[in-house]
Amino acid sequence: MTKPYSIDLRERAVARVVAGESVRAVAAVLKISASSVVKWAQRKRSTGSVAPGQMGGHRPRVLVGEHRGWLLERVKSDFTIRGLVAELAERGVKVDYRTVWKFVHAERLSFKKKALCPPNRTGLTLPASGYFGKNIKA
Repeated sequence: MTKPYSIDLRERAVARVVAGESVRAVAAVLKISASSVVKWAQRKRSTGSVAPGQMGGHRPRVLVGEHRGWLLERVKSDFTIRGLVAELAERGVKVDYRTVWKFVHAERLSFKKKALCPPNRTGLTLPASGYFGKNIKA
């Protein structure tokens, strides 16, 4: 992961923009992108500082406790991951598809609907887990 630009450089760029120079001129002189200068100026106006925000870190899981218990009860019947995302949104839990997929996968709740893939015209029918790298004799 890359490091953020120094506070000194950020302050110099924003000071020049506040003094009246154009963003592109400041970016050219300091050899940085114009978008960086714009974002730093916006950060200075909104927060009062040009310091970078937190990079990295750990986000705690959302689907724990009460939500985990509800999900485990809910998945006892038929479900789709997109359906679970919608139901969680109705309950006030904002999660995306990937979060619910990771939960279902970690709890080992996913399953294949068919044991075999449907036959095709060009080759053999393989089990769902697949043996694509091995030699298969007909």
